[in-house]
Amino acid sequence: MRKNSIKNTRINGEVQKELSRLISMELKDPRIHPMTSVVSVEVAPDLKTAKVYVSVFGDEEAKQATYEGLKSAASFLRGQLAHSVNLRNTPELTFIMDGSIEYGVKMSKLIDDVNKDIHAREEKENDGQVEG
Repeated sequence: MRKNSIKNTRINGEVQKELSRLISMELKDPRIHPMTSVVSVEVAPDLKTAKVYVSVFGDEEAKQATYEGLKSAASFLRGQLAHSVNLRNTPELTFIMDGSIEYGVKMSKLIDDVNKDIHAREEKENDGQVEG
């Protein structure tokens, strides 16, 4: 099976959806931050391993605690995945922290700030023209 085949893409999506559900609903570990998202999953073509890209919206301490919690829950998650997703092999899960969502939020905030500044400057210029 090729890495980007339709079958592999479908498996990646199913595993991602199920892991998202398991992390948000089933895990009771207090270390795992409530704003944790499974960004993407890459299951190897032989179904032996899976890279799980996780994003945590919080400070560095929350990210580290969530990573530790997910690492310790990996065997539980794998077992639950075996019950819910029908695969020949249930992949070994490797968690990788991904900052893309946080980066996107930060960039969006910066763009909003710039737009506010531009809008305020235009308002100030228009007020000056009306009076003069």
